[in-house]
Amino acid sequence: MNLPKELKYTKDHEWVRIDGNVATVGITDFAQRELGDIVYVEIETEGDEVEEGEVFGTVEAVKTVSDLFMPLSGTISEVNEALEGEPELVNTDPYGQGWMIKIEVADESAADNLLSADEYAEVIGQ
Repeated sequence: MNLPKELKYTKDHEWVRIDGNVATVGITDFAQRELGDIVYVEIETEGDEVEEGEVFGTVEAVKTVSDLFMPLSGTISEVNEALEGEPELVNTDPYGQGWMIKIEVADESAADNLLSADEYAEVIGQ
């Protein structure tokens, strides 16, 4: 299981890369494996202010549809447009080209509440 140590995680299986007041968000390797082949990513919240814990989009796999939850409150400044034509990037490169959104974070200190790689590993039983 790939859990990069430099990232933060949520119990809802999102990963977060913090760079100043911008957070890049995607779903974890564990989540994409559990979902299976991803066929569609729907995110229609670009430009919106979204609160932590609210749904910002959905991921559709062959067998199921799963909500995506905001890990931090802020404004969604960018959506990964590559996923429109290649949603499978979430499966093949979840921490790289398979990223989903970028957020202008409202409160940078809120990132302190996210999980470390080790804490997330406990959540998923690793």
